[in-house]
Amino acid sequence: MNNPPPELEQEQSLKDDMRNMLEEARMILPGIQALIGFQTMAVFNTRFEKLPVAIEEAYLVALGLLILSMGLLMTPAAYHRLAERGKVSRRMIKLSSKFITTGMVPLMLAFAIDAYVVTMAAIDNSTVATIGAICTVIILGGLWFLFPLTRKRR
Repeated sequence: MNNPPPELEQEQSLKDDMRNMLEEARMILPGIQALIGFQTMAVFNTRFEKLPVAIEEAYLVALGLLILSMGLLMTPAAYHRLAERGKVSRRMIKLSSKFITTGMVPLMLAFAIDAYVVTMAAIDNSTVATIGAICTVIILGGLWFLFPLTRKRR
């Protein structure tokens, strides 16, 4: 893909930048919340009780990663509301961007662990489960990090 001609590009205002950043985080949060809900319900399933302890522990690690991800994604809104109420600064936008980007890492890892656990519960094959988890990291890491970084304007 070619970059658009300069006349089609436009700088965003700080206010628009912050609004877009908070909207991006808001779009991700419902999915994380739903996944946390499913994970907390799964422990009451009889199938979960039959999993090896190591798989149950992996599932709890994934839950912890989801909670960490949600916390990181919600931090920019809390920071904006409490630390810089009514103001928008370039520093706040950079900080918020770092929190949101960082929050995607534990989310990606939680998805990979969940893929592993679900595959183990479904077919009890650690090789297939490991391949599924690795593919999850490759696909999400590629879409969420590699693709944007290779397309980043210099």
